[in-house]
Amino acid sequence: MTLGYSPQKNDPVTDLIKRLQLNEQSSEPYYLQLKRQLHAMIEGGVLESGVNLPSERTLAEAMRVSRTTVKRCYDELRSNCLLSTHGRGGTVVQAPPRANSATGRLKGFTEEMREQGKTPSTRVLHCEMVSERTIACLFKRPSVAPLLRLVRVRMADGVPVTREVAWYDLTAAPALEDWDTRGSVYAFLQDHCGIVLVRAAQSIEAVMSTPEESEVFGFEQPSPCLLLKRHTYSAANQLIEYVEGTFRGDSYVYKVNLGPLPPAPVLIK
Repeated sequence: MTLGYSPQKNDPVTDLIKRLQLNEQSSEPYYLQLKRQLHAMIEGGVLESGVNLPSERTLAEAMRVSRTTVKRCYDELRSNCLLSTHGRGGTVVQAPPRANSATGRLKGFTEEMREQGKTPSTRVLHCEMVSERTIACLFKRPSVAPLLRLVRVRMADGVPVTREVAWYDLTAAPALEDWDTRGSVYAFLQDHCGIVLVRAAQSIEAVMSTPEESEVFGFEQPSPCLLLKRHTYSAANQLIEYVEGTFRGDSYVYKVNLGPLPPAPVLIK
């Protein structure tokens, strides 16, 4: 049986209740059913940032469940940084900005966010010259070759979207050692090193957040994320940058432009 709600005119929960359904035949607890549906609405953009959700008591009465059920649902969404509470302002959706990626042209994070009308910002956690055997091997350098290791939190509209660890080949771009970490590293490479990055090979895989990533994203427990690994090359086909960027799973949309299918082969009898 599906539990429902009889909407009233100008009732603030009407639109939400029309979408929410609880199935008492399911073994899934009610609070998880609510959480899953609300999470999907936030992730899908149905519930945008700044939207006020019904109070715990209002939603509980509408869905005919206990207030404790709604409270547990809201609490878990808050722990995932999807809801916030503002005193008398009630419970407000706090959807993270969604980073979109499309194939076709190499872009930096700053450019991509600006194209989406978002304000990009960066918090540098570490910037140091290191020697790392495994990473040096990727650049086809000796194990003691100098590398610039950069750990940053990339944000859109002030909300952390990704924790990024990047390595740069200082043998190919020694001037990077003097970079003050401000501005675009791609622009610095072009202006001060004469290196233009023209293509990248990128992979995407599902992972659970590490303790460091959970702290950045405000997760109370490990949560699903997307790990992007990117090898970025210069016009001379030399690997200059290797990046491992972990995006929170509810803030990244990967878009691929697919061309038309090739014509079907003609069978000649």
